[in-house]
Amino acid sequence: MDYDFFIVSKSVLPDCFEKVVEARELLRSGRTRDVSEAARMVGISRSTYYKYKDHVFLPKEGEHGRRLVVSMLLSHKRGTLGRVLSELGELGANIVTINQNPPIGDRASVMISMDIASMSSDTQTLLARLRSMDGVDDPVIIDMA
Repeated sequence: MDYDFFIVSKSVLPDCFEKVVEARELLRSGRTRDVSEAARMVGISRSTYYKYKDHVFLPKEGEHGRRLVVSMLLSHKRGTLGRVLSELGELGANIVTINQNPPIGDRASVMISMDIASMSSDTQTLLARLRSMDGVDDPVIIDMA
């Protein structure tokens, strides 16, 4: 089998998967300030949260595509963001929004949301390609729907 995803009833999964989703929602909504607090509130360890946070997501009813939000730090050098966008385009991602903060020192925080329904590879490959790029630090998946 060459599948990246399965649809599985939560009744047969360990409850930690649901708790990871709950913790991520607490963080996303601002009801908690950090991972330690979110993990404590839902009853899992921080290591459990970090182990599964990029792999457990809720299906969104009625969506025709898949949305992915990636956060990263980019060096403040001409062309860095353009190279990232070219790489994402080569993978088949369709950019929806880009939020870039002003650089502090020599790096700027960037968040990119994209439609990955037509992407030619999986999200782990996308992250690996971003990590291998010069001037890109700490790319992480913030949300996926």
